[in-house]
Amino acid sequence: MPGLGRWPGSRGTWPEGTVDLMRAIRRDPIRETGETGVVQRTRYRGMVYDSARWDGFQLRPGDIVISTPPKCGTTWTQMICALLVLQQRELPEPLAMISPWLDMVTRARTQVFADLAGQTHRRFVKTHTPLDGLPLDPSITYICVGRDPRDVALSMDNHLANLDVAEVELARAEAAAIDGIELEPLPPPPPRPDDRRERFWRWIDDDSDPTNSPSNLRFTLTHLRSFRDAPDDLDVVLLHYDDLLDDLDGQMRALARRLDIDVPADRWPELVEAATLTEMRRRADVTVPGASRHQWRDPAQFFHKGTSGQWQDLLDDADGVRYASRLRSLAPPDLVSWLHGGAIE
Repeated sequence: MPGLGRWPGSRGTWPEGTVDLMRAIRRDPIRETGETGVVQRTRYRGMVYDSARWDGFQLRPGDIVISTPPKCGTTWTQMICALLVLQQRELPEPLAMISPWLDMVTRARTQVFADLAGQTHRRFVKTHTPLDGLPLDPSITYICVGRDPRDVALSMDNHLANLDVAEVELARAEAAAIDGIELEPLPPPPPRPDDRRERFWRWIDDDSDPTNSPSNLRFTLTHLRSFRDAPDDLDVVLLHYDDLLDDLDGQMRALARRLDIDVPADRWPELVEAATLTEMRRRADVTVPGASRHQWRDPAQFFHKGTSGQWQDLLDDADGVRYASRLRSLAPPDLVSWLHGGAIE
């Protein structure tokens, strides 16, 4: 079994079978074609997303699908792709309009499809759906980003605290009315523990079915495993959040080569600067999804700290042992090592 790997120059290495990220991962297909001739996809759905919205979407050769677990660098990767494809520092419209989250039910599916159909540049579409829930096409590039799940948990905690649920409900209802469908009412959110550690462990220990659950450790690892086990005819690119933090310039240049995009040498400095989290936070009205709909109490807080290792001030040695045990129950050693830059004891 080939291992996953990071791009050249990264800190992380695999104990065996390391391969360059520039190559597609070679694995067995993850699904079969049914008797009807229609490829059977796993359906992932929650109260604000539904992967069935991909049904009928017409992919184009060269499309880029950015498929990451929540809070692993999705919006950052969208911005990087926007800068590489459009090659201009100032976006012509909000990032969420240029690169919509196709599964998100807070925008009418008909409008999202129409917007994407009207785009003449190379398209890059956002999703949080794992690979086995997406239409698969060898002419498409699929990008996934991994991040230390401990940081994901803390980032998601900030995300939920910043979310204006009432505005999300309103956008959801308006979108459903445009599409002529009925959606179940959003259930009341579960009580939010006052203790930060308790909230952390609730995210780690949540055993909800990944096909019908919010963000948690199990869903995050399920998503990443779907890319680890990608069909061998797909063009898959894996990025790591820490590599983007450590060498944004190098990672952007490597991704441009991977996507066969030529960028004039004199454009690189301004494009890389525009992709920094500091600059994206400064322009939160354009870069943050849902900012124009006031779905965040503070759009700039969407990016929160944007750092790694935040968990170190929260967890003690006993927590580390507990976390490692939970990881081993959900993911193989090679995936665990890749996410954490080495083995977890």
